[in-house]
Amino acid sequence: MEDQQIIDLFFARSEEGILRLQEQYKAYCGKIAGQILSQKEDVEEILNDTWLSVWNAIPPEKPLFLKAYCAKIVRNFAINRLKMLHAKKRAGNDFIESIDELGEDIQLSINNVEEHINEDALVAAINAFLGEQKKESRVFFIRRYFYHEEIKEIAERFNASESKVKVSLYRMRDALKKKLEKEGLL
Repeated sequence: MEDQQIIDLFFARSEEGILRLQEQYKAYCGKIAGQILSQKEDVEEILNDTWLSVWNAIPPEKPLFLKAYCAKIVRNFAINRLKMLHAKKRAGNDFIESIDELGEDIQLSINNVEEHINEDALVAAINAFLGEQKKESRVFFIRRYFYHEEIKEIAERFNASESKVKVSLYRMRDALKKKLEKEGLL
């Protein structure tokens, strides 16, 4: 079923919209939540919270890209759950590792984006930065820091060496930090 048809079901307040949304994006959203949280029960609860949140938001919202809209919601719920758990023992180690890589300065700015999504200057700066990067580097960055995929998984997906992925991510983190400092956002 097309995204627009699912959105139309939500606007008609048909519960079938939730079922179609789950069919379409359960695996995708489950992978995002699973990269952040290690407990299957937590992931299931986050998915249910996501479907309810989408139901409550549409209407009046009408997202252009339903997949990205759901990804953002599930990611935010999973991060909030991780913060609530307060224990690295239960947290997904890959998530902790990918966040640690960003470093405190950049991480704080990104957390500010999540907490204050209307900080247009920071969002614009990060988007502009990513737009200036080579496609491969940009994809590595998004896969690592949005989807929290392991470096090994990224390397295998794009037929690259782990070393190449690590170097690319290091250079991008460094360049992003410099750009944000230059623009007074760090």
